[in-house]
Amino acid sequence: VSWSGVRGDAASFRRDLGDVAFVSTSPGAEAPAEGAALSRVSSDSGLASLSPSQFLRRQQVLHLYRKILRAIRDVPAEADRRYLKDWAREEFRRNKDVTEEDAIRMMITQGNMQLQELQRTLKLAKS
Repeated sequence: VSWSGVRGDAASFRRDLGDVAFVSTSPGAEAPAEGAALSRVSSDSGLASLSPSQFLRRQQVLHLYRKILRAIRDVPAEADRRYLKDWAREEFRRNKDVTEEDAIRMMITQGNMQLQELQRTLKLAKS
């Protein structure tokens, strides 16, 4: 994947992360049939397989990812921008299969704190 800049369009976002859906598997629930694809939702099928809380959490994750990429645009050095974009993309990819609500909420909180720290650092650098 080449990042010559943050495009922010839906096609490049889906290409980089895929349409990630958080599918909860509670203890005692039957396992999905072999070959069933629950962790990805194609853009054609919609998000009908998500519960309302999963849909909301997914929207929060995507919103956070976009805000992080927008903040990275303001990093003055190209090498630092590239490093931060790679870091953000890898962190979100690494955690894309997490399904536990509490873990997802915690990661969103941590991501927001890291975003605020980046924004504070950039603000100090400009002044």
